[in-house]
Amino acid sequence: MTGTTSTRPRTVLQLPLDLVRGFLIGLAELVPGVSGGTIALVTGVYEQLIGSASHVLAAVRRLVTGPDRRAGVATELRRTDWRLVVPVLLGMATAVLTVAGTMEHLVTENPEHARGLFLGLVAASLAVPIRLLPPIERPGAGVVRDVLIVLVAAAVAFWLVGLADGAAVANPSMPVVFLAACVAICALVLPGVSGSFFLLAVGLYAPTMQAVDERDLGYVAVFGAGAVVGMASIVRVLRHLLTHRRRVTLLAMTGLMLGSLRALWPWQSGSGSEPGDLVAPYAPVGGPGLLVLVGAVVVIAMIVLEDAVARRHAA
Repeated sequence: MTGTTSTRPRTVLQLPLDLVRGFLIGLAELVPGVSGGTIALVTGVYEQLIGSASHVLAAVRRLVTGPDRRAGVATELRRTDWRLVVPVLLGMATAVLTVAGTMEHLVTENPEHARGLFLGLVAASLAVPIRLLPPIERPGAGVVRDVLIVLVAAAVAFWLVGLADGAAVANPSMPVVFLAACVAICALVLPGVSGSFFLLAVGLYAPTMQAVDERDLGYVAVFGAGAVVGMASIVRVLRHLLTHRRRVTLLAMTGLMLGSLRALWPWQSGSGSEPGDLVAPYAPVGGPGLLVLVGAVVVIAMIVLEDAVARRHAA
């Protein structure tokens, strides 16, 4: 499920797997420090989802601005991979609606274990965008440029993670919720940037999880509207960059994922799910350490499985 971008039409047999992919992406967005975009990249559907989202947004634009609205909308919607999009969205919705409260409790009550598991997952996932890199054009100066791109992106992500203080906002205003959703959904589609961690940084993580868990439809509707606006603003840009600046974009994603590991170091000075300064390991040590290995092994197994499937198709 990693390392390659398949263009073959999806079959009915892939439906359960795509539901699981969506569930994992939705689950990742509930955990501060973990990017849904990273999980989409690891499970091998990132570029397909970005492309399909771009076609849906193009259909909406044609519907509003024309010309030839009916034919234009129909053309864009036919280009959308609905056999992938629908099960992934269903899986994401299932994760958000069923385990939001549970994940908040897990992250709050067992932060070292939760961060340990996802540290292993994201650290091993660094191999995924690297494996997708196109051949380097200039082996000499190009290597230096590539390293600088990764380091700068990592430094930016590391710095941004350090800005979070985790203080929850009581009764946030709806305009603030709307704007926060615009930014958080951009993090959903950008590997290495966690939408939940952004919400935690601005104090809206706990209110948002509570609203979803308690079915606060007004809050959820405003948040959803902001998410749609944010999605429309970022998807076309990402698709353009992946098409025309692929190597630079994947290197920047690698750096963002690397820098975001600061949020997932299991032992921090903050309380509960709140971020803090990185500190030396303290009790518990064995459980989080073991979960780091478990997370890494899961991703490595997925990469090996994808390689085996790709070789079988090639043969």
